[in-house]
Amino acid sequence: MVGLIAYLVDPSTMQWSSVPLPEKVRALGVASFPAGGLLLIWTLRTLGKNLTDTVVTRREHTLVLHGSYRWVRHPFYDAVLLILLGVSLIAANWFLLLVGASVLALIWMRTRKEEDLLLVRFGSAYREYMRRTGRFFPRR
Repeated sequence: MVGLIAYLVDPSTMQWSSVPLPEKVRALGVASFPAGGLLLIWTLRTLGKNLTDTVVTRREHTLVLHGSYRWVRHPFYDAVLLILLGVSLIAANWFLLLVGASVLALIWMRTRKEEDLLLVRFGSAYREYMRRTGRFFPRR
C-alpha cells in the first residue's frame, strides 16, 4: 500500500494530470493543509466519546455545541476539505482535486443522513442548533 501511495504522489508519475499553478496559489495549499490538520485535531478532541465511524448515535451520545461545533455543524468535514484542497494545490494536480471533490460530494450526502438521525435523537435542540449554525460554513 505504501508503495502505491508513493507511486501515485511521485511527481513524475502524476505528470499527466499536473497543471501549472502560480506559486502563490500553491502557497495557499501549503497554508490550507496544516489549517485542516489543526481543525481536524480540534474537532476530534471536541467530539471525544461522541466520535463514531458510522452514521449512528450511541445511547450515551451528547449534543456537542462547543469548540469548533460552535460555528458549524460539520467541522470534521471542513477539515477534510482543507486537507484535500491543500494536497491538490501543493501537488498542482487536477486529478487529486477531482478525487477530492468526489469525496466531498459523498460527505455532503452523508451529512443529510447524519442530520436526520441527530434530529430524531435530539429533536428541537438540534433543530435550534441547525437554525443558528451553517452545515459547513458559519452563518452571519
